[in-house]
Amino acid sequence: MEFQAIDIIMALGSLLVILAGCELFTNAIEWLGAKLKLSTGACGSVLAAVGTALPETIVPIVAILVMTKEGSTDVGIGGIVGAPFMLSTLAFTVTAIGVLAYTRSGRRPTSEMQVDSHVLSHDLGYFVVVYLAAIGASFLPWHAAKVGVGVALVLIYAYYVWLHFRTGTCIAEECDMSPLRLTPNCAVPRLRWVLAQTLLALGCIFVGAHVFVDHLTEIAHGASVSPLVLSIIITPIATELPEKFNSVLWVRDSKDTLAMGNITGAMVFQSTIPVTVGLLFTPWELDKNALASAAVALASGTLVYVHMKVRGHLSPWALLVGFPLYLVFLYVAFGT
Repeated sequence: MEFQAIDIIMALGSLLVILAGCELFTNAIEWLGAKLKLSTGACGSVLAAVGTALPETIVPIVAILVMTKEGSTDVGIGGIVGAPFMLSTLAFTVTAIGVLAYTRSGRRPTSEMQVDSHVLSHDLGYFVVVYLAAIGASFLPWHAAKVGVGVALVLIYAYYVWLHFRTGTCIAEECDMSPLRLTPNCAVPRLRWVLAQTLLALGCIFVGAHVFVDHLTEIAHGASVSPLVLSIIITPIATELPEKFNSVLWVRDSKDTLAMGNITGAMVFQSTIPVTVGLLFTPWELDKNALASAAVALASGTLVYVHMKVRGHLSPWALLVGFPLYLVFLYVAFGT
């Protein structure tokens, strides 16, 4: 079976739709955070993180719950485990390169990242614990036990969100706000326009995700590549562009807590909500490639967490550990 050029064109086109929808969503969600008087930590680690995580979240959910084509479940599981993997490797690396490049060009006064260590340690600590539980659940012999783990993960994430929402200073007092895309000439948009842009963005993301999963599966079959491996590598790289792009812009302006919270908050979200979908609606039996990607994500997250705890601050050099770990995974997936 061979895939056709139209599959590549449709896959790329659907990614553009997903990314456009995600950019609209992120812009709207920042204004929603201001309207709700949420802190920078809550806006970065919860609202912005969930907003920019929507593409790589909806792709596996659509693949598992909506698509019936052979291999779509593998695409879904690959997307679930691939998201934390890419965030803790390439997203960390791109952010670190951004910090070092902007410092060298004079846009930043120092390469030391001015982050709220409490917020980021909180995020990474939660990530390591919940993702260990999620991966460990794949070894449970009873589906009912896996469902129980999934319910626990949702409750833990709800508590994590509650902790973020109850602390901090309003983001509008700390950051410059970009105009809402639907009302670019309005300094302070009305709530109804914020909600309208949010719904528009969600529509773009859902439609794009459905088309992307369909054609990614065709490409995987035609190229004789495991849909799971293809999904672990390709889907998150493309759909996590918003996290990477936003984080680079934020470190340019020395808004490092927003930049890193956007990534670490997405890591917590991805290791709880999408994983729960996998636990409830698939056998959740992970092969060596899925387990390898999870091991790399946990190693990278743990190393950065320990670095902040020991040093009391975050260095971009610590984030660069993600890249060699990413290469290790590629060797495991394709070199053996």
